[in-house]
Amino acid sequence: MDKSPVIEFKNFGFKYFAQMEPTLYDIDLTINRGEKVVIVGPSGSGKSTIGHCINGLIPFSLKGEISGSLKVCGEETKNCDIFSLSKHVGTVLQDSDGQFVGLSVGEDIAFALENDLVPVDEMRETVKRVADIVDMGGHLKSSPHELSGGQKQRVSFAGVMVDDVDILLFDEPLANLDPATGKTAIALIDDVWRQYEKTVIIIEHRLEDVLYRDVDRIIVISEGRIVADMTPDEMMASGVLPGLGIREPLYVTAMKYAGIDVTPDIHAGRLETLDIDAVKEPLLKWAAQKIDREIEEERPVILEAEDMDFQYTSRRKILQNINFKIHEGEMVSIVGTNGAGKSTLAKVICGFVHEDKGCIKYYGENIKDWTIKERGERFGYVMQNPNQMISKPMIYDEVALGLTIRGVPQEQIEERVNQALRVCGLYPFKKWPVSALSFGQKKRVTIASMLVLDPQILILDEPTAGQDYRHYTDIMEFLKSLNDKGVTIIMITHDMHLMLEYTPHAIVIHDGQIIGDSTAVSILTNEEIASKASLKLTSLYDLALKIGADDPEGFVDHFITYEREVVRRED
Repeated sequence: MDKSPVIEFKNFGFKYFAQMEPTLYDIDLTINRGEKVVIVGPSGSGKSTIGHCINGLIPFSLKGEISGSLKVCGEETKNCDIFSLSKHVGTVLQDSDGQFVGLSVGEDIAFALENDLVPVDEMRETVKRVADIVDMGGHLKSSPHELSGGQKQRVSFAGVMVDDVDILLFDEPLANLDPATGKTAIALIDDVWRQYEKTVIIIEHRLEDVLYRDVDRIIVISEGRIVADMTPDEMMASGVLPGLGIREPLYVTAMKYAGIDVTPDIHAGRLETLDIDAVKEPLLKWAAQKIDREIEEERPVILEAEDMDFQYTSRRKILQNINFKIHEGEMVSIVGTNGAGKSTLAKVICGFVHEDKGCIKYYGENIKDWTIKERGERFGYVMQNPNQMISKPMIYDEVALGLTIRGVPQEQIEERVNQALRVCGLYPFKKWPVSALSFGQKKRVTIASMLVLDPQILILDEPTAGQDYRHYTDIMEFLKSLNDKGVTIIMITHDMHLMLEYTPHAIVIHDGQIIGDSTAVSILTNEEIASKASLKLTSLYDLALKIGADDPEGFVDHFITYEREVVRRED
């Protein structure tokens, strides 16, 4: 296969016109035809800007000052136009909804072909062929907005493949997908890469999930510069990732906790390539160590559901026979596949919709007749899509809105808003317009707007989606500090590490019913529940099986306890 350069950055820099300092500095990077490359880095590091340069959004849509050279398929990009670059580079966006232009799946996939005036018969044949590749051939007449998150992404993928582009660029393809769907998405990208010999570039926070399949190189961006460009084996041995606040795979962290020297020759780049014989003994020895745990007294039940049903229409129940108890001061995760009913449950609790049967209780009191205002004084709800919550044009005003409505004195408002903005990493942007923020930054604005209200129960729908590990940790540690002060935290999440690390209690919903209500460790070592609810058994569980641990659940539990009781105390 031809391995000639297909993307060449030489001494490349870029500065947005609206900013004082450049976003990219002295980028020297060559990506060869047929390579699969992952680009990682903290939020604001410039990794998405590199993607925008490759696909032509910079400089043709996002204006700024370019220095140096960037060639795509041998052509200097600044001398091209965005249309000609789109024939070489197909981009699948983080937010699939922002990419749809057709009223049906078939129309959406056909959009580029229609613009090229492709004959109808040829167009239909191409659309059907590409739809079959991404397993969407049976949905060509469906509306894109009727699809699940994973299906939407497949349609976006097909829409860029119809042009038979040389380069496929994925901008955070896993951000809005449940774990099992994300695993399928990575497998699909890998299958297309191998079968059609495309050049694939993946920009993603969730490195462990991307490494489910082979990659050639991992490129790390920090503060606008390339700080590492290595094979996965070299990267895991380098120690670069934790130093920049990027989460390394959990199995690598476990090996380091066990005192194993992670070197390239043990092939730790992927769990499938790891030299198990070299790590088995020290891992088993570490897992057998006893760790003293704090014993907590059981607290009163703050929130309870009894035999609760809910349906939007008479045709289908969204929630059926829901029963659970959440104790005061708990951190709880609610998990399950997209469309299982998790967000609907949050809406019932907050009073946006009302249960048809059964009830929700707060400290034993049935709250069916409570108004949204009464619930809002005790419950704070952060929705998954920040655009559905934000109502003010300026960041400070948005975060201050709830306090202003409640008549809080101005000096208290400023103090509380500044604190929330600092915690969420937004203080430097307090005078910015919301429109200037990324999706992940808008998410932090909505979290800040709830944190300032000091709720008794805080419900967060995907609080860390789209966040890098540093901001993820900042947000979660702040939520943990709130929890330590008595605030009950309920998180709807697809992040299995968040579930393991921060929420001892997990509730699993599948098809509107609770199929699991136990510890997070117990849930994520139960293959039957995980399979049914589209959860992902973490690499810790897979590692435990590979080393022959007698008690895989105990191995995972030891890792979480070690982090909670040993690592955090040392930090």
